[in-house]
Amino acid sequence: MSIVNTVRKSVIVTAALLLVVATVRAQGGASAPAAPAAKGAAPAAPLAAIASLDVPRYMGRWYEIAKFPNWFQRKCVADTSATYSLRPDGTVRVLNQCALEGGAMQQAEGAARQVGGASSARLQVRFAPQWLSALPFVWGNYWVVDLDDRYQLAAVSEPGREYLWILSRTPTVDAARYEALLARLSAMGLDVRKLEQTPQRAAGSQAQ
Repeated sequence: MSIVNTVRKSVIVTAALLLVVATVRAQGGASAPAAPAAKGAAPAAPLAAIASLDVPRYMGRWYEIAKFPNWFQRKCVADTSATYSLRPDGTVRVLNQCALEGGAMQQAEGAARQVGGASSARLQVRFAPQWLSALPFVWGNYWVVDLDDRYQLAAVSEPGREYLWILSRTPTVDAARYEALLARLSAMGLDVRKLEQTPQRAAGSQAQ
């Protein structure tokens, strides 16, 4: 093989790898800088995660009730959920699934790790292969910013406030509890007007 062909092959492989990394970074929910405050408005305080998270108690299945629209879930039309389980090494197995147009189910498996101490509510998630896990940019922020005492209703975001998910242990949420959560999220500087609700077809209509 000539030197020119060798160099050309190396460039192609490197470019392909960079494209994969960029894609999985977006799919992992990597945060973006917060949008500047409107002229004359006070800037929002930095977003904070909840003070403490009992990770084992947080494990299990969560139904997506609503989310900020994002490109990596653009093919999901209904029945979106996430199931978390602890691994022996202390990391979390993440299994996301949703229904596509036509009824087929799509799954994506990833991993999550805590950032900070054992009770930290700041996690990072990746959907890139294990062999890329040493690269910091394949990890996306997953911050639990609201959680009820019974671990039944949660909100997940990230420092840039670009992403938001409302998760519940049940496919539907009482309307009063949902509205109270929206009020708390709005007070955090999250634009809840951008939320789109996720149909959970087996459970009927969502909270309005």
